[in-house]
Amino acid sequence: MFEKAFVKLGARVRIEESDRISAPITIDIQHDHRGEFYLLKRNANSPVDVTVLSVRPNDRHLLLMARVGNEKHKFLCGHDERHWFVAAIPESAPVSNVDQAKAALKPTAVREREARAAIREKHKNRRRNAAFVRQGEWFFVPKPELRVPELMILKNEPLVRSRMGKPHYAEECYRSDGKMVYVSARAPEGLTEAEYQKLLQDEPSASRFPWRTMMRNPRVFVRGRISHPDHATVVLMDWHRVYMNTETEAKANAAVVFLD
Repeated sequence: MFEKAFVKLGARVRIEESDRISAPITIDIQHDHRGEFYLLKRNANSPVDVTVLSVRPNDRHLLLMARVGNEKHKFLCGHDERHWFVAAIPESAPVSNVDQAKAALKPTAVREREARAAIREKHKNRRRNAAFVRQGEWFFVPKPELRVPELMILKNEPLVRSRMGKPHYAEECYRSDGKMVYVSARAPEGLTEAEYQKLLQDEPSASRFPWRTMMRNPRVFVRGRISHPDHATVVLMDWHRVYMNTETEAKANAAVVFLD
């Protein structure tokens, strides 16, 4: 039984059958009086086979695979600093063990930086090395040569991967490039200028929403203290470019209920 693999990590797992979920499987981190545990819900109307491909007890990580028909979806489950987590692995990455899964979650820019810095294999999964600093799903790659005008520096700026996630806060932040969008509760993902003007034309009352302008897909740089309630604070003395891990590229990411 794959439950034993979680026990090897020191984790608890609960499996439930449900006909109230749309996905074949969902994975979440839940809490009870004993602490955190993994909750795997399998769709009772959609057969799914779940197996463990790789277990690293000393590292407290395992690689889980869910097979639905001809599709295979993989998830890295493990413990990072203070809490258990789950991350979907992009289907384009041919991974079969924990180390390969960790590498697949690194953005291309991070892997290229590792190669240029000649990072040794045993140091690649540290939270800090010569190529990057990592905090949760965010990678910070050094850009010490960057010069930013004081007036362009944002203070205590949130970094968040989704509307429901808990933000990481950067003491200093600079954003450049990207596409300007209008954001409100009506359009949390943002509207382009053309979309915004069309909405106002179709629904003039929409102008009363508290809209704000933001940049979509900008280049983001941070400096100073980076904090989050679930992670140790990191301090970046120089500017670092921000990259998010690749889990949002996975179709299986829709099955992950847990949000950092």
